[in-house]
Amino acid sequence: MESSIRVLVADDNAVDRKILTTIVRKAGYKVTDAVDGNDALVKYHADKPDLVLLDALMPGKDGFQVAEEIKEACGDEFTPIIFLTSLTDASELARCLEAGGDDFLTKPYNQIILKAKLHALSRMREMHQTVQSQRDEISKHHMQLVADQQAAKAVFDNVAHSRQLECDYIRHMLSPMSVFNGDVLLASITPAKQLCLLLGDFTGHGLAAAIGAMPLADAFYGMTAKGFSLPEILKECNQKLGSVLPSGYFCCAVAVNIDFNRCTVEYWNGGVPTAYLRRSANDQVVPLQSMNLPLGILGPDKFKDETLVIEGFPDDRLFFATDGVIEARNSSQEYFGSERLEKIVQESPPEQLFDAIQGAVYEYMNGRDDDITMVEIKLVTPDEVDELSQPSSPESDSGPRDWKLTYELGPDSLRAFNPLPMLQQILMQAPYLRKKATEIYTVLAELYSNGLEHGVLGLDSNLKKSVEGFAEYYQARASALESVEGFVRFEIAGCCKDGIVDLLIRVIDSGKGFDFKKVAKAETVSKNQYHGRGVRLLNDLCQAIEFVEPGNEVLVTMQWSDNSE
Repeated sequence: MESSIRVLVADDNAVDRKILTTIVRKAGYKVTDAVDGNDALVKYHADKPDLVLLDALMPGKDGFQVAEEIKEACGDEFTPIIFLTSLTDASELARCLEAGGDDFLTKPYNQIILKAKLHALSRMREMHQTVQSQRDEISKHHMQLVADQQAAKAVFDNVAHSRQLECDYIRHMLSPMSVFNGDVLLASITPAKQLCLLLGDFTGHGLAAAIGAMPLADAFYGMTAKGFSLPEILKECNQKLGSVLPSGYFCCAVAVNIDFNRCTVEYWNGGVPTAYLRRSANDQVVPLQSMNLPLGILGPDKFKDETLVIEGFPDDRLFFATDGVIEARNSSQEYFGSERLEKIVQESPPEQLFDAIQGAVYEYMNGRDDDITMVEIKLVTPDEVDELSQPSSPESDSGPRDWKLTYELGPDSLRAFNPLPMLQQILMQAPYLRKKATEIYTVLAELYSNGLEHGVLGLDSNLKKSVEGFAEYYQARASALESVEGFVRFEIAGCCKDGIVDLLIRVIDSGKGFDFKKVAKAETVSKNQYHGRGVRLLNDLCQAIEFVEPGNEVLVTMQWSDNSE
């Protein structure tokens, strides 16, 4: 049976050419013959043979030149060439292979050996075609995979990366090795106009490492939009990841909540390299070390959501990064390291901190890629907080127009429950309150904080006069909550009449009260003072504030014009 494989025989000797064509044809191959090198090239381009038998020494273009041109014309295709030669010198035979030959056959020809070599090279050619076909198929699937990943990345970025990262006081860099990476950076302005930010680093690299980003972002944005506290957000994120991630996957994370009104930084670190708070007024660097396990490892009963609160000052810089920074390697495979990073943090001027670290890491890597994510937050005044918000769906204008509610929390609720998100959600059912959602939440938060901390728990805000006292205050708060007794009661009434909105909020606590006359005037509170700020904030947001003896009851009035009527 004749094979479909075509063989070109090129030999200037007519007798040798006739013998070869006869042997090749009897072996089952189709044969085309050429009388010299030039003729061989013409017939190669015309017939595209699968195998070439090429005499080394021919007039015009010799076999070596012909072989080089054939190999160049083949490109990715594999066309085996067998040199036919009477040469016996080893260097000359080696030249046959260097010119592009795949084998050689010395004269006189041995019919058995020639057939065996033809069959062997035919098999090699078929194997090469199979590999090429598989390569093309892999390339096709790879292109489709990249296209799918890019489409998924666009969806991922729209969900996981909020516009809050565009704020002037936030600088960040995400440099993935591939389309996807395991790093995620989430940021949101809460209803109380606080910045909540989470930097996560999932196990591994690429798409597999990014699978947890969507549920993490869903939990984070859902909780921050409703005004939940940082511990509550962390607890929800941990539970969400624990329920959806496969075994062996987790997320190292650092989360911060910055209260711009009080100029405080609340943070939690679970498995991310040490973060740093760089003071603007001096060379002090406050390390924020990891003290917890990553998200998604422990169950709800063992997860530790305790956060630490430290005071900040305007123009302080908060810097943190994933392990891609300290694990960046140079040409000698040496790590950038935490010591080098900390040295840059200590020695760089605060306003140059981000650029100094970024430049040092890139210079150290010298063009090599790695998953690197880092972020710097500048502490600013409340007036400098950008008014960015997440897209929201249209809401109905229907809702209560005049109403009252009373809500009281007992010891068990005070110990473990944050009522603010629930109260905010209830109040937002009244459409005329929605335009002042941020202000309302801030007032509720201040009143509840004062009622719980200074009323029920009896904490003295004067403790926050110093850095040490600041830390002591929040330690005392956590300790007092463990054995809290008493209550905090909200009495809220709202109405919208003749285009004027009135919102009255009364908060009563079971505490002994305080000398409200001493701090009632906001102008007596210094802007550089970090205790007593709540009164000044309430004065800024409310039309009236009334304290009732002995100071454990306060009534505030918020009023504005409703243009929707």
